[in-house]
Amino acid sequence: MAPTGIPRTDLQTRLAERTLELIDMASVSGAERNIAAHVLSLLEGAGVEVRDAGDTCVLAAATGRAERPFVLLAGHLDTVPEQGNLPGELSDEHVEGLGASDMKGGVAVMLELALAQRRGAIDVGYVFFGREELPAAEGALTPLLQREPGLREADLAIMLEPTANVVQAGCLGNVDAAWRFRGRAGHSARPWLADNAIDHAVAGIHALHTIEPALRTIDGLDFTQVVSVTTLNAGLARNVIPGEANANVNFRYDPSLSGAEAEGLLRGWCEPHGELTVLSNSPGSLPPHDNPLLERLLAVSDAPIEPKQAWTPVAEFAAAGVEAVNLGPGDPAFAHRSDERVAISSLARCYEILEALCV
Repeated sequence: MAPTGIPRTDLQTRLAERTLELIDMASVSGAERNIAAHVLSLLEGAGVEVRDAGDTCVLAAATGRAERPFVLLAGHLDTVPEQGNLPGELSDEHVEGLGASDMKGGVAVMLELALAQRRGAIDVGYVFFGREELPAAEGALTPLLQREPGLREADLAIMLEPTANVVQAGCLGNVDAAWRFRGRAGHSARPWLADNAIDHAVAGIHALHTIEPALRTIDGLDFTQVVSVTTLNAGLARNVIPGEANANVNFRYDPSLSGAEAEGLLRGWCEPHGELTVLSNSPGSLPPHDNPLLERLLAVSDAPIEPKQAWTPVAEFAAAGVEAVNLGPGDPAFAHRSDERVAISSLARCYEILEALCV
């Protein structure tokens, strides 16, 4: 859709055009080299202190703590695969296209803040990294935090994940597991001679889905622990009773649990019915506690804090000893959709919140 002439501020125009520029640079997970080089070149050309930190990571401005409070703004450069939503489009109210919400709009805000080079009472560092949309063990952030000790000195990290400009603290842990049900194959004309693996799968899945969501309140924030079967496959041929069925289980768990505790729970639920193989396990993160910079962020955002009912890289910062929250311009409801978009007004509001925090 072409814009029809609704006036925008200079800030809105810059942010909208920057977001569109980033959307049109395809950067599906694992193919972020070009966009990382673009970010590096853009900031270098404007005289921003910046460096290539390796492995699709770019660091700008402060990379360690001096005498003043130290905040990191962090954003991932990658997207999920496209769904017919490249190139992007600019309308009166939105920037549309792959990654607009998750999270090239957030990266655009980071870039415009870095390019402004305004100094205030807080030292700000910018962390751009890749492969966030893959399992956490394949991501670029944790290795970056391991090889850059200065980043671990930050007083607060802010992930510009889509939150519609609401501060979301903590995050759930996330387990993905393969669940195999075994029976005995046979001819469909004589099913009594076989043992249908689908029957075992149905019984196991039914038992798992009777587990009610579990509410856990931490520092006044309500996190809901849930477990679901997300895929189910069985069958060799139309006239064969299947001897094996396979499912994927996704467990979003209480952030106060360790990864081992969460895996133990899941095995206790699943293994009476079939074999469980954990594919990935990313522990969650507790909300920051008594953090003055978080209090300042909440004051300038003028919105109540919420729990993050998902997993985000705030957990990777927490594991490295850095308290972190999520705040970004994207609407989570549009993340990963074919009609993904971000509101131009939301881009500007995010910029204003972070500028007020840091200047």
